[in-house]
Amino acid sequence: MVLPVSIIGANVLRQVAKDIDKDYPKLKEFIDDLFETMYDSDGVGLAAPQVNKSIRLFVVDASPMEEEDPELKDFKKVFINAHITERSGDIISMEEGCLSIPGIREEVKRETKIRIEYYDENWEFHDEYFEGMAARVIQHEYDHLDGILFTDKVSPLTKRLLKGKLRDISRGKFSAHYKVRLGDGRVA
Repeated sequence: MVLPVSIIGANVLRQVAKDIDKDYPKLKEFIDDLFETMYDSDGVGLAAPQVNKSIRLFVVDASPMEEEDPELKDFKKVFINAHITERSGDIISMEEGCLSIPGIREEVKRETKIRIEYYDENWEFHDEYFEGMAARVIQHEYDHLDGILFTDKVSPLTKRLLKGKLRDISRGKFSAHYKVRLGDGRVA
């Protein structure tokens, strides 16, 4: 089922998400819904807070970016109770966007390597290193679990320049080709 994507201004996007256990209700169905929503919205990642659930869960499928980075071929994963334990490597600036902030793309600096602990959809534990674009996609989705949006990481000048646009988006003044949930709870 395609779920509405929460838009900047929704409280859930600013909360620190909670770990869950294996008995979380309808977990497999929810993971399937996350993937379906992500594909419907043309995203490469989607975190539970973006669909109004403050739990530590996100999905990624960066395989559409395979042409840019061949290592992303078949890079489709589920991250449950994820915790980044190390960040290293060069700090690289790249343009990012977010389904929760439609129409905005800005340069964001991130480390090129991470180490992350998480459970997959089968509740198997992983302690893995990721580099390059995979690390960037994971960090972007991971930030949602800590109530951080990519616009929080832009330069102070860019933040000032974006302030009005972000306020307009939070008030529903934007266009998106996917179903959204505004900060006041309305689905559009």
